[in-house]
Amino acid sequence: MTLRVAVVGSGPAGSCAAEVCAKAGFETYLLEKNLNNSKPCGGAIPLCMVNEFDLPESIIDRRVRNMTMISPSNFAVDISLPNQAEYIGMCRREVLDSFMRNRAAKLGAKLIHGTFTELKVGKPNKLEYRDPEGKTHTIEADVVIAADGFHSKIAKTIDAGEVPYAIAYQERIELPPEKMAYYEDRAEMYLGLDVSPDFYAWIFPKSTHVAVGTGTMSPNKDGIRKMQKALRERAGDKIAGGKIIKIEAHPLPERSRPRRVVGSVMLVGDAAGYVTKSSGEGIYFAAKSGRMAAEMVVEAAEGGKVPTEAQLKEYVRRWDKQYGLTYKVLSILQDVFYRSDASREAFVEMCADSDVQRLTFDSYLYKTVVPANPFIQTKITLKTIGSLLRGNALAPT
Repeated sequence: MTLRVAVVGSGPAGSCAAEVCAKAGFETYLLEKNLNNSKPCGGAIPLCMVNEFDLPESIIDRRVRNMTMISPSNFAVDISLPNQAEYIGMCRREVLDSFMRNRAAKLGAKLIHGTFTELKVGKPNKLEYRDPEGKTHTIEADVVIAADGFHSKIAKTIDAGEVPYAIAYQERIELPPEKMAYYEDRAEMYLGLDVSPDFYAWIFPKSTHVAVGTGTMSPNKDGIRKMQKALRERAGDKIAGGKIIKIEAHPLPERSRPRRVVGSVMLVGDAAGYVTKSSGEGIYFAAKSGRMAAEMVVEAAEGGKVPTEAQLKEYVRRWDKQYGLTYKVLSILQDVFYRSDASREAFVEMCADSDVQRLTFDSYLYKTVVPANPFIQTKITLKTIGSLLRGNALAPT
């Protein structure tokens, strides 16, 4: 028999899952409600994603090699990548998602323009969707991979569990060429209670505009607007006079869902809760989770069998083994360094150290922490403690 796989959502997670399944010869359906989707997102991708997922140069707007971190008191630290072959890719999600979705379709996935409405779990699963004309259709699938975002209807259907979330809010601001020149290969991170009580604010360069945004766990719209106003004021002349061409916002899960595989239904990307604390990074982990989940389906279906729940749950075990520590460490860093403005000052001060910079870039660009020698490890630890103590950042808030 030919295994039937339905993938709901064609962002990086869904498209990567569909690509793997199509390559394996499965009857693969890729359902997307908005083929012109422009997900609100900072759009930063690590170098390893460009290579690992074979992304073309055309989808990358800017290659960031300089990052300016700005503390609550506006103390700035410039971090540069000395190797010109290294960079953080900046992309627009509408461009990235379109490329990955179309590639999956070219490889054999059946791309369907429609809105998911209902999932009836069973053997087989029956997935209903509504096309743009309002007509209802049904897909029968042996396996369903849900990549339908944080507000996943499929996650609710399988009772995957609720998780807390933050809100990412950003404005796309078009700047004249002379002002975009400053952001040619530079991004900025702003820290402070005024711009984000929980995370950080950012200015990330795109083609002819910059993405200016903030993240917070507060759903208060007036509070978010005040933070955005404070960010624009701190950026000052660098973005003054720019034209706001788009305002966008979306939720970010704060931790993984308790249940990510139920029966023959698998959750990936934001639907599974795969956004990191501290950095708020999700694109690479979404794509990686989609690929890993689909590879598990391919492995379990060897010989034409329909995978069991126990086999598919191995995807979750492997994911947690590979990335669980990363999520825990970033959660701890957020708790320590974003707890007060004093701790944020200490964080920026610490990032002025070249060894800290190299370790940080290596972990982000390649998703592996290159082991430092004992001397450097000790130095970084002492510097971290010293920065926190000097800023009185360890005092109760």
